[in-house]
Amino acid sequence: MPDEKPVVYILHGDDEYAIAQYVAAMYARLGDPTTADLNFTRLDGRSASDNEIRTATASIPFLADRRVVVLAHPFARQPDAEKKAEHARYQAQFQALLEGLPPTTALVLVVEDQIRRGDWELLPARHWLLAWAREAGGKALVKVFPVPNGPEMQRWVRKTAESMGGEFAPQAAAELVDLVGADPRVAALEIDKALLYVNRARPVERADVQLLTARVNQPDIFALVDALGARDGQEASRRLHVLLEEQDWLSIFAMITRQFRFLLLAREILDAGGGTKEVIENLKGDPIKMPASSFVAGKIVEQARRFSPEGLEEIYRRLLALDESFKTSQMDPSVAMDVFIADLVGERK
Repeated sequence: MPDEKPVVYILHGDDEYAIAQYVAAMYARLGDPTTADLNFTRLDGRSASDNEIRTATASIPFLADRRVVVLAHPFARQPDAEKKAEHARYQAQFQALLEGLPPTTALVLVVEDQIRRGDWELLPARHWLLAWAREAGGKALVKVFPVPNGPEMQRWVRKTAESMGGEFAPQAAAELVDLVGADPRVAALEIDKALLYVNRARPVERADVQLLTARVNQPDIFALVDALGARDGQEASRRLHVLLEEQDWLSIFAMITRQFRFLLLAREILDAGGGTKEVIENLKGDPIKMPASSFVAGKIVEQARRFSPEGLEEIYRRLLALDESFKTSQMDPSVAMDVFIADLVGERK
């Protein structure tokens, strides 16, 4: 039927704030809060019994067209895949529950997930629940909520500010993401605070964010390398000194050297016809141990493409020479690193 509403909503991803907002919107659509509370149930799969779940999903809505049942951690009691008989029995019972839902119930399955090796950990592409949802057609709705990263997060900040009746300048959005990281819930609170500060009478500027928002994420070595790759000496120097405020110069220098080693090795893999997958496979066993994360590897691949192989080799040689000079010279390390950055951004590599 054209106006058929889903009875099963599968919400999964690592953006718990966006998932919570979606559920809140479902609650709001129930109408008057007095009756909405009677038609809205939250359950946790880690503690709710099978009988509680069946009772909640089978109940008739009170003075409303539908009732909403939100089940968090729906796979909490799913047997391990190795226990094939128990796992198959659990899956059959779960599917029977879904198939038997009345049209007056909206069962919302909330799966807080994270990406591992290029796919979601709890609800990968081949998961039986997603296969069931595809077969169910309009009866099921699957929505994925990944945490926005990098430029996506900056766009999210500006869009969220607009939804709150204000505006963020692009530089202000970039600064906020730099300070709070990819955390939509924290970012939303900071956006609201900044909009209140400017009374929504003008766009929030970078200086406003710097005044109002404390750094909550770890300084990002990627941002420093991004600035170096873009030949932005002023931004690279700023990033360097932000890092130096948080950690000692020896740790920062080790991070920079480590990052360029990764870039050099990744560039060699790319030039040999490899991609992100090959970068992960070849570098995860490296003595300096790159994290086997598709996001980290993707970022390294993106940055490696900004430099020529010869340029990366030259930069790495300079870093090794700089390390030697630290051991034999009285020159202040932070000054030496500023000189290194100035020399680097003044040349095309």
